Amino acid sequence: MDRVDFKPTVFPPLTRGDTDEAADAYAAAPLLNCLLREVADPTPEPGVHRLPADGTLLRVRGTRRPVEPEVYADGDWRPLGHAELVRLTADALFRATGVANSELPAEMTGSRDVVAALLRARARTTPPEDPYRRSEQSLVLGHPHHPAPKVRGGGPVADWLPYAPEAYAAFPLVLLAVREDAVVEDGDTAALDAFGDAPPGYRLLPAHPWQLALTESSPQIREAFADGRLLRLGRTARSLWPTAAVRTLYAPEDDVFVKFSLDVRITNDIRRLWRHDLVELRATDAATTAAFAAGHGPAAWLGDRGYRTAGFAFEELAVLVRDGLAGHLVPGATPLLAAALVEGFDGNPLDRLTDPAEWWAAYLRQVVPPVLEAFARHGVVVEAHLQNTVVAVDAAGRPVQALFRDAEGVKLLPGVTREAGWERLVYCLVVNHLAELAALLAERFPGVDPWPAVRAELLRHDSDGDLPEIAALLNSPTLPGKTNLLLRWTGADGADARYVPLPNPLAAL
Repeated sequence: MDRVDFKPTVFPPLTRGDTDEAADAYAAAPLLNCLLREVADPTPEPGVHRLPADGTLLRVRGTRRPVEPEVYADGDWRPLGHAELVRLTADALFRATGVANSELPAEMTGSRDVVAALLRARARTTPPEDPYRRSEQSLVLGHPHHPAPKVRGGGPVADWLPYAPEAYAAFPLVLLAVREDAVVEDGDTAALDAFGDAPPGYRLLPAHPWQLALTESSPQIREAFADGRLLRLGRTARSLWPTAAVRTLYAPEDDVFVKFSLDVRITNDIRRLWRHDLVELRATDAATTAAFAAGHGPAAWLGDRGYRTAGFAFEELAVLVRDGLAGHLVPGATPLLAAALVEGFDGNPLDRLTDPAEWWAAYLRQVVPPVLEAFARHGVVVEAHLQNTVVAVDAAGRPVQALFRDAEGVKLLPGVTREAGWERLVYCLVVNHLAELAALLAERFPGVDPWPAVRAELLRHDSDGDLPEIAALLNSPTLPGKTNLLLRWTGADGADARYVPLPNPLAAL
């Protein structure tokens, strides 16, 4: 077998060239990441992995975003297209688990087809001028360790493309009015009333047009329209644009985020605003808000202020109100989605770096302390993964603030054990977040090791005794890697995280 020449991953261009070739590459990379992390075993040969169930040899180029998969057969390496990679993955999973699954392979294929549609849409659309919006709407690859990160429920492209952040979408909301005796709400929802005017005896209820199209034929909603408990009022005068989360939209003129139910599977879950999460929302958000208010430095929490819905369609029509940026952002700073720094977009401050050391140290100072302090002093486990973190930079592109969001993903002690909470924190912050940026920096700047700076930042929080877990983390041979591929293959609940041990670069130091 010939050796692999390792070079930084380069995907086919987004706006020109063969769309199918590019879609295959974008869809294969996260699937390969999952397969190599969760199922395959490495071999002494660089880039070569063995599937343990039958000994099949798989070769890839690149490490952070693997490309050009090949399988060894009949004495030679044979390229694997995306469809063949899906079949090989399904066979390997069946052999490894004894569980059959026809749903996930369809999602893998569907996710690849979504990427192709997104690439075509981006090629004919002018990117937005606002750098924050460009960052939120840049994630064509998406979650780098999920087998089907861009799945959109399997519906026709025309059903979802008008609402896709990756296609630079912006659109008005549908305005509904709910009779006052059917309204259910909690917290501060006053921002919703600024979207329009409800008739006497009714309250305004904005709706995501895609969600309404998915649910308006349900018996309870159809009956509510028929008997007058629910009215259609038209659409909002201004458009909102979807963030990377798809179902969360930003109204820049009103500086407010609104999050909706969406009866579509995106990554691991059907993205409804579930009743049990909404009922717990106020307590969770209040605890997190208090933790950040008591913290040091400029870090901010974008609070989920409250929700409004209709009692007869509690989850289907729920809308959540989230703080905007203006009240939290340090003056003069530009917010950017952390996940976009890794995937890349026009305006990425990493593109201007010649020496990453100062930038990386500044990044760690903004992102790491607030997450550790919230856990150590307040028992709050923030889901600080790349998509829930917004990093504000100054005019030179230097990180000056971190903003965190999504109370739905927050866990509180003792609702979860300290051990489970810490494992979740380490996965979200270190594995899902810092490790991705560290790998990118190491790829862009050969010879640079980003991990000593991470270790130094963690050690700063080890000296006061609040976090004895840090010493164990710095000496553990492994880190927890979430098994999204096995989770989806075995049909486990999306919130039922399972982990596989990964080599710990912190301990190697």
